[in-house]
Amino acid sequence: MYLTEVWQIPTREINKILSTEMNVLRRSARKSRMERIKNEHIKEIMEVKGKPDTIDIIEQKILQWNGHVKRMPEERIPKLIMDLDTTGAKEKKASKKKRGWKEYKQP
Repeated sequence: MYLTEVWQIPTREINKILSTEMNVLRRSARKSRMERIKNEHIKEIMEVKGKPDTIDIIEQKILQWNGHVKRMPEERIPKLIMDLDTTGAKEKKASKKKRGWKEYKQP
C-alpha cells in the first residue's frame, strides 16, 4: 500500500481493484467462477468476511495523510501544495484564443 495516500482513484479503477482482489481470494480458495459461488461465501471460506478490503484500506490511508498534512506548519511544501488554489487554471486556458499557423508565420 506504498504511496496510496496520494492516489485519486477513478470508479473504474476501484472496480478493477475489487474484482482483482476477489479473483485472488477465489483462486486461493480453489474455487472456479464456473461453480457460481457467491463472493460472500468465498470471503467466509477465506475467513476475511467483515475485514476491510483493499479500497477501505486505501481510503483510510488517504484520510490519515490528509490529517497529517493539516497538522503541518504552514510553510511546509506538502501543506502549500494541498492548499493550492487551481480553479482559475482551466478558465485561463479556455479563454486563450487558438491561432492558426498563418498567424504564427511572420515575413
